[in-house]
Amino acid sequence: MIVWIHGGGWRRGGKKQCPAVALVPDGYAVASINYRLSSVAPFPAQIEDCKAAVRWLRANAANYNLDADRIGVWGMSAGGHLAALLGTSGEVPELEGSGDNMQYSSRVQAVCDVAGPVDLLALTNLGPERRFAIEGLLGGAPEKDKATTASPLHYVSKDDPPFLIVHGESDRVVPVEQSQRLYEELRKAGVNATLKILPQVGHQGVLMEAVKDAEVFFDATLKKH
Repeated sequence: MIVWIHGGGWRRGGKKQCPAVALVPDGYAVASINYRLSSVAPFPAQIEDCKAAVRWLRANAANYNLDADRIGVWGMSAGGHLAALLGTSGEVPELEGSGDNMQYSSRVQAVCDVAGPVDLLALTNLGPERRFAIEGLLGGAPEKDKATTASPLHYVSKDDPPFLIVHGESDRVVPVEQSQRLYEELRKAGVNATLKILPQVGHQGVLMEAVKDAEVFFDATLKKH
């Protein structure tokens, strides 16, 4: 089972565009999800919705013939951020939210993060466009505590699932250093992590380049061998 999380600076986009459907012929079920955008609700609403989606899929796995023990998540840009956060914040109470299916785990078993920001405070110093998006997400000025709570880097631990991180070397929206830092922290914690940096590829071009790598990664981490 693969969950796709869309990008759009946390403030736009939706579940209709879903490159993960390319993996359906390879034996995967794919769920493309929406989450509350930052114009509707500030963080942690976005990650709460992603975790609620994972729990709903587990609760309904029998109805859709899904393997509830093998759920991977894949996202691009803001979706990559949320995918990475799902991977690193398993069972973190303040990000779980509330509602239905709370008896089910929101943990995922594999993460493909494509050009996702992972340290929001570091990004706020890189120009007004990024600051605007992060202020929108956090519901105000990006204070250190708020920004840290929303940063996947903050939650890295040895029990995190395998990660594939893909980033374009020429990305001018989310600097490649963000992915490099996540990779280093994951490896330091003993997590199975792979970083693929694509030379001369920018923010928009990285996703299509990543599809084949994502398929190989999910085959290795989710399929029964």
